[in-house]
Amino acid sequence: MPRKIIHIDMDCFYAAIEVRDDPSLKGKPVGVGGSSGRGVLTTANYEARKYGCRSAMPVFKAKQLCPEIILTPVRFDAYQEASDQIRAIFARYTDLIQPLSLDEAYLDVSHRTESGAALAQEIRATIFRETRLTASAGIAPNKMIAKVASDWNKPDGQLEVKPEEVDGFMKGLRVAKLQGVGKRGQETLAKMGVETCGDLQRFSKIELAEKLNRWGLELYERCRGRDDREVSVDRTRKSLSKERTFRENIDDVDWLMNVLRSLREEVAEAVERKSDQEIKSRVVKLKFDDFTQTTAEKAGGVMDEASYEELLRLAWSRGEGKPVRLLGVGVKFATEEDQMDLL
Repeated sequence: MPRKIIHIDMDCFYAAIEVRDDPSLKGKPVGVGGSSGRGVLTTANYEARKYGCRSAMPVFKAKQLCPEIILTPVRFDAYQEASDQIRAIFARYTDLIQPLSLDEAYLDVSHRTESGAALAQEIRATIFRETRLTASAGIAPNKMIAKVASDWNKPDGQLEVKPEEVDGFMKGLRVAKLQGVGKRGQETLAKMGVETCGDLQRFSKIELAEKLNRWGLELYERCRGRDDREVSVDRTRKSLSKERTFRENIDDVDWLMNVLRSLREEVAEAVERKSDQEIKSRVVKLKFDDFTQTTAEKAGGVMDEASYEELLRLAWSRGEGKPVRLLGVGVKFATEEDQMDLL
């Protein structure tokens, strides 16, 4: 029986909470993040995005694009409270929930008799009624397509791709919509005459492997809408991290440092709420434009900024100047086995 997977993605979550809590901001461009020149935007609402403002953008750049932008400080407690409310709503419909961040999650509702679309509509309506925040949703037989679909009718919309519609949906889907295909990837594929997944399907697996190496093998499956990953429910958290995927690849380590500081603050706030778990090590991950990646790790439980900056420089040096498409910052928690080793 085909699975029913829902991907729920809150609309401009942090900024939406700021506008909800301060109605005077309604209709105005709002950015959440540091107000100093070194700061970066955590997110921006749709009014600010019209000017080109977006997450991970340095604040000075956002002000250049939109001088009227209103900057608000990050309030992690408020965002966590809203996220907890939303996850409690999810739990009314299924136990199979995989949170990806405070503002998005996968839900497996395959066991429910209702249609996925009807459930998504009901969940979104409940979220709005109880939190006054809007959410968008994608409904599909797998996680990959559900995530693509959730971005289709934003904000406050949804799209269902039924099993019998997958082939047609994927053939017309632009490769830019596939997770992992950034600006440089689009340029590479364009040189091959590829703009849509249908174009990409003309290449055999061998041809894609020869032209694009491991990435080609991944694209062979993705462009056909294939994804057998389960909705993962991990009861015991072994790590906690925050990631930022850049719309354009970054080749400036100082820019990455700004983003790193913002992500480290987010992780520190999240860890503070998990005081029952001991931190084993600090971690920084970089994924480069060729989809290779590296992880730098340092033992210790103090989440100081200097340690993370050191890890970023180490990871950056391994890339030998390659542009970066994703930055991750996190911690690993000590397991029971680790603690036994210390006895």
